[in-house]
Amino acid sequence: MAFDHQSFLKSLTLRPGIYQMFDAEGKILYVGKAKNLKNRVSSYFRNTGLTAKTAALVKRIAKIDVTVTETETEALILEHNLIKQYHPPYNILMRDDKSYPYIFLSDRDQWPRLAFHRGPKKAKGTYFGPFPSVHAVRESMGFLQKIFKVRQCEDVFFKNRSRPCLQYQIKRCTAPCVNLVAAEDYSADVELTRLYLDGKADKLLKQLEVDMEAASAGLQFERAAEHRDQISALRTVQAQQMIEKGKGTIDVVAGAVSKGQACVHMLYIRQGRILGSRSYYPKAPLAEKVSELLEEFLPHLYLDGGARPDLPKEVLLNAAIEGAEALSQALKEQVGRNVEVRDSVRGFRAKWLQLAQRTAEQNLAGKLASKKTIEQRFESLRDTMGLETVPQRLECFDISHSSGEAVVASCVVFDGNGALKSDYRRFNIEGITGGDDYAAMEQAIRRRYTRLMKGEGKLPDILLIDGGKGQIGIAREVLSDLGVVGVMILGVAKGTTRKPGLETLILADQNNKVIARPQQAALHLIQQIRDEAHRFAITGHKARRDKKRRTSPLEGIPGVGPTRRRDLLKHFGGIVEVKKASVADLMKVDNINKKVAEAIYSALYNE
Repeated sequence: MAFDHQSFLKSLTLRPGIYQMFDAEGKILYVGKAKNLKNRVSSYFRNTGLTAKTAALVKRIAKIDVTVTETETEALILEHNLIKQYHPPYNILMRDDKSYPYIFLSDRDQWPRLAFHRGPKKAKGTYFGPFPSVHAVRESMGFLQKIFKVRQCEDVFFKNRSRPCLQYQIKRCTAPCVNLVAAEDYSADVELTRLYLDGKADKLLKQLEVDMEAASAGLQFERAAEHRDQISALRTVQAQQMIEKGKGTIDVVAGAVSKGQACVHMLYIRQGRILGSRSYYPKAPLAEKVSELLEEFLPHLYLDGGARPDLPKEVLLNAAIEGAEALSQALKEQVGRNVEVRDSVRGFRAKWLQLAQRTAEQNLAGKLASKKTIEQRFESLRDTMGLETVPQRLECFDISHSSGEAVVASCVVFDGNGALKSDYRRFNIEGITGGDDYAAMEQAIRRRYTRLMKGEGKLPDILLIDGGKGQIGIAREVLSDLGVVGVMILGVAKGTTRKPGLETLILADQNNKVIARPQQAALHLIQQIRDEAHRFAITGHKARRDKKRRTSPLEGIPGVGPTRRRDLLKHFGGIVEVKKASVADLMKVDNINKKVAEAIYSALYNE
């Protein structure tokens, strides 16, 4: 039954608030905010002017709920919280939940430490940032290490030194760990480092010039030369800045939208210097304009994670958004100061915006080109397999192990956008004979499709099996047992030469028909998926194998705790000798009686 929007709109308020759209099954489709609820919701039901995606959304609407708020700012915050809670399919969803990296300078130690930091700010000290990437942090720390030589080693390493480490030898540290630098000199280096990280380049340069002249006047020529080199290095860094204007703390945000895809590029300006940049590719189902993209994207960017004292003082946008004032007010409530959201700027700010916009457009063009290649390969696979429609979802399995040890199966998923990594799965294979790839494949496919049949995911259109008729038979038998229908099985046999591009494709549901002359684009897609499955399996196998090898064979034996394990290894000199020992030999170890010795012998002998 179609949604009766006319009756609903008649009674709808003109006040600000949020609206939630639901389908016939009660699942939430979209959450939006509005300064005027009636005007905003009415726009979805006009006769003309709707985009295809918006029209598709409207067709699915069975119910709309609204929540009236006092202000547009309250509506913005409520909308953001609901999107985080329900993840509606037609809203922009942020996938990258990593925190930004910082540079941390401790202040409780006699010899403060400079360190990379990511995560909660629990340690006492000063946090400089955020930086746009780990690379930006490493680059800054490397520069500081060369110029000011403040230690960056871990405290445990620092406290246990009896002689200088390599960093002192290559002139990257003054070796405070062994008191090769005076406390006042080290404190001066720390203060210079702090000035640099605070963005006070002019004050820092003046201080260094004063110190250089004082050292020269005091006939400390080596010290004066060090200050000269520091000044030279700092001026070089300033010259290398593409744009060095003002003293602003600004985020420059530029969006680009094309063919259903979106890119948001950000420049991070701190104390007038571009520290770095970052690109996002949010899923924006309904955004057709840059303003619509930024309207949805910015609350996710700035309102996640609670109050952030590191928020910029200005946010520059390449398109005007209706909710700029509400966003600015929400940010002010978070940090207790004004955060301007602007789109009309001049001078060097306009140049920053232009740079960010060009980058966003370029990155989006690259993404679209890559997507076009994937689409062409999917169409080629359709033609190669003689299908009526282009397949929408492919899955591929691979097995990895070392001579039967730590067997891991991988399942990778591709759709029309390429690798769908959120749907990847790994399976630790147990209870099979080592090296039996058929049994491993059977277990992995059975576990995967048992879950899918329970509704834990989507069934693929095509299941790729890396192998010939034997592996195909395993897959067909498992799917038949589970009652899976509608999934085509395509075997990929490497052939005698095992060279890429010369694989044999076998269709399982057509009496193992061999596909003659497959198109190259289809083979490239299959190779891409198969290589990704192989990479994913090997990564999991190595992690599992390394974890197992780090575990002592003595662990898990009844009656053998940490003390007895230590006594055994100390007595015999290593696990290899323990394995060679008889029950009588084991009983010679302190605290090992006959019962425990027999348990150890039995466990190691049957390993």
